[in-house]
Amino acid sequence: MLPKKLLLAQLLVAVVVEGGVEFAYEGFAAAGLALDGTASVTPDGLLLLTNDTNLNIAHAFHSDPVSTSGLAFLVAPTSRDLSTATAAQYLGMFNAGDNGDPRNHVFAVELDTVRNTEFEDMDGNHVGIDVNSLNSSAAATAGYYDDATGAFQNLGLGSRDPMQVWVDYDAATTEITVAMAPARSPRPERTLLSTRINLSTIIADTAYVGFSSGSSIVLCKNYVLGWSFSLDGGAAPALDDAKLPKLPRIGPKPRSKALAIVLPIITTAAVLAAVGVGLLLLRRRIRYAELREDWEVEFGPHRFAFKDLYDATAGFKDKRLLGTGGFGSVYMGVLPGSRSEIITILRKYEFLGIEDYENHAFTLRM
Repeated sequence: MLPKKLLLAQLLVAVVVEGGVEFAYEGFAAAGLALDGTASVTPDGLLLLTNDTNLNIAHAFHSDPVSTSGLAFLVAPTSRDLSTATAAQYLGMFNAGDNGDPRNHVFAVELDTVRNTEFEDMDGNHVGIDVNSLNSSAAATAGYYDDATGAFQNLGLGSRDPMQVWVDYDAATTEITVAMAPARSPRPERTLLSTRINLSTIIADTAYVGFSSGSSIVLCKNYVLGWSFSLDGGAAPALDDAKLPKLPRIGPKPRSKALAIVLPIITTAAVLAAVGVGLLLLRRRIRYAELREDWEVEFGPHRFAFKDLYDATAGFKDKRLLGTGGFGSVYMGVLPGSRSEIITILRKYEFLGIEDYENHAFTLRM
């Protein structure tokens, strides 16, 4: 048997009943709810029911009881005592011994993310109307009907997307209706779920309204963002979306879409630029690489930077010029770390022959 996973997964809940009590909570920091079990209000004003510990229950009730001929999201007995309730599939409302007992005097609308065959659940993502039992009197897959097309749109209760739930009871007709929609969306014209139950035979004259949840071995946190309630025969007060607390973020902060687009472009451009510079430097190195002549094998290389030659001859001044021969001009110069040297500034010598130049260089060395 699979345990129930959640009764309220990231919901914006609006509750409407027929009947002089009215309130609206856009966040619960100042709500003064009566809490028990693992229920708490976060610093941001979120109502946190069961947290990420297993097999615990949580209850959150409006602090004052209401005299009722109708309903609330959860309507509990006058004592508000659900201490005998168990967690997991019983959602903190019942236990194995009293599930289905008419003396419970409990009405609830459940949002369930696990199919439990013990209660004849229709699927693992459904809304159910419960009277004294988790064997729902009526149930439907969680979702809504699009006003424009009439098509059914599924809402995943475990998707972490905030959603709204409306619950209405008409005492004159004994009709209970449930509607759902994504957060910040208008109420659909077509209800999700409807059934007729005379709640005056179920609920005591005075009762508490609130929420219940029970955790299982499947760990999850359950949040309620806001709650609007009316018992005066009219619509519940509207909730201001801008004032609702935000759900906490799980995992690292997502990268901006602009960064996701620009970063690959910049990275690719940088790689291409690096490759281009590398090829340019390689080409330059090959182009200006010095060739070793055959005569250097015997006499050893004698290569100098042009700047050293320029400095050694005082800028190739005429007073350092010794003469001009077949291989070019010959200067007297002093190279760093040496005594006087004979420096020849060559013309193109390939027409004169490399052997003649080798003889010339050998003569200069002598």
